[in-house]
Amino acid sequence: WGGNAGGQVVTGTRSVAALRKARRQEQLVSKRLLREDTAAEEGGQDGAEVTPDPLSEDEVLELLRGVQKGSEDRKRSLSRLRWALQNKETQQKFVRLDGSIRTLIGLFTSSLADMQMEAARCLHELSHSSDPAVAEACLPVTSYLLTYLSGHSVEFTELCLYTLGNLVVESEAMRKQLLPQGIIPVLASCIQSPHEAVLEGLGYVLSQLLQAKEAPTEIIPLVLDSVLPQHMIRLVCSSLKAGIGAAVEFAWCLHYIVCSHTANAALLSLGALPALTSLLLDLASAIPQDAPEGLELLVCPVLRCLSNLLAEETGCEVQIQDERLLIALFLILQHFFQQHPFIVQECLWLLNNLTGECQQSQSFSILSLPAICPLTEPSLLTPSHGLSLQVLTVLCNIAVKGPAYCQQLHQQPALPLLLPALALPDPEAVGQCLELLHLLFRHWPEVRARHHQSGLQHAHIYCPSSHLAFHNVL
Repeated sequence: WGGNAGGQVVTGTRSVAALRKARRQEQLVSKRLLREDTAAEEGGQDGAEVTPDPLSEDEVLELLRGVQKGSEDRKRSLSRLRWALQNKETQQKFVRLDGSIRTLIGLFTSSLADMQMEAARCLHELSHSSDPAVAEACLPVTSYLLTYLSGHSVEFTELCLYTLGNLVVESEAMRKQLLPQGIIPVLASCIQSPHEAVLEGLGYVLSQLLQAKEAPTEIIPLVLDSVLPQHMIRLVCSSLKAGIGAAVEFAWCLHYIVCSHTANAALLSLGALPALTSLLLDLASAIPQDAPEGLELLVCPVLRCLSNLLAEETGCEVQIQDERLLIALFLILQHFFQQHPFIVQECLWLLNNLTGECQQSQSFSILSLPAICPLTEPSLLTPSHGLSLQVLTVLCNIAVKGPAYCQQLHQQPALPLLLPALALPDPEAVGQCLELLHLLFRHWPEVRARHHQSGLQHAHIYCPSSHLAFHNVL
C-alpha cells in the first residue's frame, strides 16, 4: 500500500502585506511585489491598495521626458512614474515608447543612490506585469540585476532579487538569457549572505527557476554543481535559530528538486534525509509553546521532501531508524488538525510512505505502542475532512505487518472506528476499510470473537471497488 507522495508542485503569490499566506496546495501565480509605502503614497486606508487610473499616451510621454531631463524635478518625475506603473495599461504604454526601458536602465546604473533606487522600483513594478510584452521589454535589464546582487544596500539587493524572481517565471526566453549570464553562480555567491531578507529573496528566485519546465535538464544540474544544495539544507534546518522566511523558501526549493526525480541521490549523499528528519523533530518539539508564526508553511514542504525521498525507488534502501519521527508526526498532526488540515494530509502521506512495504517492520516498532492513537480518532474519518482513505491506507500498512500490529490496532480499539467508516460515501475508502478488516481477522483471529458485540453482523455493505464482499471479510 505504500504510495507516492504525489510530487505536487506548489507555488506562491506574495505581497508585503501577505508574505506567507501564499503557500497552500493550489497552483498560484508566482509573482511578488515589494511596496513599503503603498498605503501612504496611494491614499489607501487601513493598508488597502489603490490602483492608479491609466494615463494617456501623452501623459506617459510627459513623465518619460521629465525623467530624461537632468533637472532637480527628475526624482519627483521618477516617483510619479513608479506610482503610475502600478496600472497595467500604463505599463503597456510605457514600454512601447522608444527609449523608455533604456532610460530606466541608465538611471538604474547611475551613481546617484536615490535615483538608482527609484529606477529599481520602477523596474520592479514592470516585472510584476502579467503581460508578456512588458516582460520581454525588460530583457535588457537582467545582466545589470545580476551585477547588483553583489553589493549595495540590503534593501536594494532584495529589490533586485524579487525583480529577477518575477521575470524568470514569465518566459523561457528570459531564463535562457539568465543562465549563460551566470545566474546560478551569482546566487551561489549570495547564499552566504548574513542578511535574512537577502536569503529569503534569493530563495524566491531559486524556487522560480526550479519550477520551470526545463529545470530537470537545464537548471538543476547547474544547481547541483554549485554549493547551493548544501547551503539550502543548512538554511532549512537552522530555521529555529534564524528567521523562518528563508527556511520556507529553501524548503520549497528542495521540494522542487526532489520532484524532478533527477537529483535525489545527490541530496541523499548530502545527508538531506537525516537533516530533514532532525528538523521535523525540532519543529514538533517547539509545538505549541515556542512555535514561530507561520510554522505550518515550513512544515508542509519539509513533509513533502521526506515523503517524496522515501517514495523514490532508492527509498527502499533508506532506513529511518529514529522512531521519534513517528511521534513527531503525530504531534504535528494533532496540533494542526483544526486550523490547518492540509498539514494533516501531508503527515498522512509521509506516514503512508514510512509504513509502506518497502520499509522493514523492525524500523517501526514504535507503531506497536499507543502512539498510533491519533490515527484512530473518529474525527479523521469524517467525510468533511477528506482524509478517510489516507488514514485507512496507513492503518492497512500497519496491519499487514503481522499479528503484533493487528493486536495493537485491536486494542485501540479498531472495530468501533471501522463500523462508521463502512458507511463513508467514498467507495474507495469503504473498500480500504474492508481490506483492513480482512487483515485484522486474518492476523488476529480474536477480533472475530468481538464482532458480534460491535454490531458488524448487522452491516450489509458491498463495495464494487473492492474484491471483498462484506460477508467474505467475516
